[in-house]
Amino acid sequence: MSDIGEALTVNRYPGRVLVLARTGDGELTGVYALTGRSPSSKARRIVPGDAELRVEATGEHAHDRLRHYTAAHSDDRWTVFGNGEQVTTVFERLSAGAHPAVALDELDYEPDPPIWTPRITVVVDRRDGTAWLGAARRGGGRRESTDVTVTTLRDLAVGDVALLTTYTSDGTEVTTAPRVLDLTTTAATGDELLDLVWSALDPEFRVAAAQLSPRAGIAAVLRHAP
Repeated sequence: MSDIGEALTVNRYPGRVLVLARTGDGELTGVYALTGRSPSSKARRIVPGDAELRVEATGEHAHDRLRHYTAAHSDDRWTVFGNGEQVTTVFERLSAGAHPAVALDELDYEPDPPIWTPRITVVVDRRDGTAWLGAARRGGGRRESTDVTVTTLRDLAVGDVALLTTYTSDGTEVTTAPRVLDLTTTAATGDELLDLVWSALDPEFRVAAAQLSPRAGIAAVLRHAP
């Protein structure tokens, strides 16, 4: 397994980034990060709310439901974070009693040809730290139907990292990322993990990032590009 910093450094434009890790202090830590190429994608910020995180436009840029959404929700049982409006859908399904594997099913990729951005989501059970990582991607070749994958993580040892990104890219050519990456980290704390992720993102594309402790709900530490 490679280090998360190395994995993000070689992927110059990862799109949106979801990280779940067990840092050296034993805590389960999440990181959500935004990168962007266009002016509208770069004109975004992460805003904390009441048990949620929102991605909002900055300046005079208009609201766009594919770029601006609630990126994290939390209640007494669940913490959910991801890259689009499906976060609210999954959270509502969980609140209604659905199992996470069911809550993450029947989602679609984003309607943004020609990239067809995947919708990626992390669900954490606050009671025991069990996590589910979901991805809804466009089928390969000419197929337009959605492939939904759900990975259950029963436990992460100290230093283990699961990484989901929407894209794999050299900064010019963009393809959708195919799977969860199993990586490692030497970060001792959530703050260190956030710093590591932030510094690994290409300064040309990085926009914002948030570190959260999923078992504690939404208690975020934020970073924003100047």
